[in-house]
Amino acid sequence: MSAIILGWDPARWNRWNYAAIVEKVAVTGLHLEPWTVSRSVAAGTDAWLFLLGDHGPGLIGHGVVLSAAADRADITVQVAFDALLPLGDQVPADVLTRAMPDAAWDSAGFAGTVLAPDDEPAVRALWTDHGPPQGPDPTQPVPGTYPESAVVRAAVNRYERDPAARRACIAHRGTNCAACGFSFELAYGDIGADFIHVHHVVPASQLGNGYVLDPLTDLVPLCANCHAMSHHGVNSPRSEAELRNIIAAAGYLRGTTVTPEELEAQRAAREILGH
Repeated sequence: MSAIILGWDPARWNRWNYAAIVEKVAVTGLHLEPWTVSRSVAAGTDAWLFLLGDHGPGLIGHGVVLSAAADRADITVQVAFDALLPLGDQVPADVLTRAMPDAAWDSAGFAGTVLAPDDEPAVRALWTDHGPPQGPDPTQPVPGTYPESAVVRAAVNRYERDPAARRACIAHRGTNCAACGFSFELAYGDIGADFIHVHHVVPASQLGNGYVLDPLTDLVPLCANCHAMSHHGVNSPRSEAELRNIIAAAGYLRGTTVTPEELEAQRAAREILGH
């Protein structure tokens, strides 16, 4: 399955504060939301949010399915939304229809269907033209402020991106993942040099407007996997210590590759010990 269409009618389901979520995605680059679908969806599937009801129809968002759990007849998937348009700015159905005349974009029944592989490039091209601006670079900290002294806090009235915060974090903590120890440079050579995600210990969306970022205490370097797991399935991100404990409990050794045979032996040992 290449992509699925998620239908959203604000008049029938509006438990999220959509305007706030749009702002959150613009600031942090990500919002996790459970979504009920009527068919099995594999992790990694693209999810296009299709607006229905009085405000629609139109294409209003994009995400990726992270996981799925069956719940009776329906299936609840965890969607990581990475791009959302404000209500009123959606890509209208007539624009979608002109680009892909064979798709029933003007029909409410189109929601929940699978996007044909031949249509996906056209949708992506339209989203590039009509979707929100490119989100924050995942190797950069999310928007924040960074004072000259690097450790003081002062009143400010907005967040702004500052690459100096990333440089200060890396100078203090290095480029190895603080949770698992992974090094992009050791794994990929020159192209991985100085590459690491920089993670906010407290999400920027939860900080007040008067907060000034301290890169020595508020940022931590994490690899892409640990960064994803810090946010997966929780409202407040897991700390690096929590991630290390989870990794250790799973039997992973920092800096090593665990074979399937070793994992099976560890599982058998835990059963013998009653864990």
